Amino acid sequence: MTLHREGFGLIALAVAVGVGLVALTSWLGAPAWAVNLATALAVVDVVLVAQFFRVPKRVPVAAEGQILCPSDGKVVVIEEVEEPEIFGDKRIQVSIFMSPLNVHVQWAPMAGEVTHANYHPGKYLVAWHPKSSTENERTTLVIDGERGPVLFRQIAGAVARRIRWYIKPGQKVELGEEVGFIKFGSRIDVFLPLGSEIHVGLEEKVKGRETVLATLPK
Repeated sequence: MTLHREGFGLIALAVAVGVGLVALTSWLGAPAWAVNLATALAVVDVVLVAQFFRVPKRVPVAAEGQILCPSDGKVVVIEEVEEPEIFGDKRIQVSIFMSPLNVHVQWAPMAGEVTHANYHPGKYLVAWHPKSSTENERTTLVIDGERGPVLFRQIAGAVARRIRWYIKPGQKVELGEEVGFIKFGSRIDVFLPLGSEIHVGLEEKVKGRETVLATLPK
């Protein structure tokens, strides 16, 4: 397991704040128990911040036509919807909610060519709000593979206001390649063609780059 580069600045800040707190407590002549408490709080703070940016080592494996989950989290939506931005037709939407305790990296759910990487500024509704998919700050990413395109959308939430994406149209990506990051959790919506076989259920906890989300129709 490693730490993601997006967290280096915040981790350094947490360390600096922790060291400053302990130094200030000592300088004020606080009793030993108070210094020890300040030290414990500083360590806990650094550990909590660092765990937000952990990157587990996983080997992506998928059979022909299978789509892997692009992120960790819990499945909160599986439904047929209209997707107006790119496809203009009905798709199966599978939404994965990421809590602050989840890994926050996003990985390519399949191999193919990136056709869209659209950023949209917006609101910061809570990630489980029904309108967050269309009104929140978000990016729309589309990869076109052997069985057609799959869209997945990074959506910011009330806390997560820093979306990062590392791919652009025309770029080739491999299955499980890192494509983005959302700081402090949020939501990922995946839009699959009708006829896809869904392999996850509502409330199921999934792992990005590992859990098979669906099999696309031939």
